[in-house]
Amino acid sequence: MADTSWRNRKTLILSRSEMIGLLEPEEYVRCVETAFRRMGEGRVFMEPKGHIVLDKYPGEWEIMPSYIEEPEAAPAAAACKWVSIRFENRAKFNLPTVFSILIYTEPETGFPLAIVDGTHHTLMRTGASGAVSAKWMAREDSSVLALVGAGDVNTGAFRTCVATHDWKEVRVWSRTRATLDAFMASEQPDHPDLVIKPSTVLEDVVPGADVVVTGTTGETPVLGNELIEDGMHIAALGGGLAGTQELDVAILQRSRIIVDDMRQCITDGEINVPLTRDELQESDVAGDIGEVITGKIPGRTSASEVTLFDSTGIALQDSATLPLEYERAIAAGVGVEKKMIST
Repeated sequence: MADTSWRNRKTLILSRSEMIGLLEPEEYVRCVETAFRRMGEGRVFMEPKGHIVLDKYPGEWEIMPSYIEEPEAAPAAAACKWVSIRFENRAKFNLPTVFSILIYTEPETGFPLAIVDGTHHTLMRTGASGAVSAKWMAREDSSVLALVGAGDVNTGAFRTCVATHDWKEVRVWSRTRATLDAFMASEQPDHPDLVIKPSTVLEDVVPGADVVVTGTTGETPVLGNELIEDGMHIAALGGGLAGTQELDVAILQRSRIIVDDMRQCITDGEINVPLTRDELQESDVAGDIGEVITGKIPGRTSASEVTLFDSTGIALQDSATLPLEYERAIAAGVGVEKKMIST
């Protein structure tokens, strides 16, 4: 494209509601799988999340830039996500705990093609990582899905997993009945023929499941080793901050562990606490999901093996998905276009 044409381009701005529905759940899965594949091929540039933590404001900021070659629907893409986490928001300000904004740029010029809300995008691409891990690491005969947590993370996991896998039954756990009721009211109508069993009792949800997806937050493990059976696949999607932990360390010690990005998981992933306590060594991690998808290492070595995917959510998932969301938004005529460069 000629240089003069870029000066006339506008930046697309999309709100949270305008991002919803641009992609189908299975498209998020395909984009996330592409991101992991490109990582395994070494065709990406990405650093671990940057963190800014202030005692004055409980929570943190995260910065997530990345560049990926040949993502979905584009020759190359660069994106950056700015995430604000504030633990007191709901109680003090009636605001969400997490805000995220995505900036999508054209790689050669750095032109800002889009600035968009990242909330729906993030819950779907995060959930999609669990679906991708199930594809590559779970037993092929898996038919029962268990969701530990019924909030945003596992809402995304549910939508992407049921769009790409044939489940006989889905079980959902939450500490509160109100959260379960909200999940069921939101998700069951779109899947009237799917058996979904909600419960506030973990023992009713996890044992007998083939795939377990966790999407909780906290510093105390919620899932005990006594509930894990041989042959299960676990996708740990929650946590994501130093000091947080979803799983009993004994689960990690008996599992084949695959991470999304080793550098990031050391500080932010499910392995971060056991590593600091010398309950786990970096050598206990078999590799990353990109290596599995590109065939460099197996995701599972036997039907009886417990496999674990430690997902912190990496910036590549954003740069692989945004191009298609942008294309769909332009085609649908949604959002506001703003000229950012003066003539």
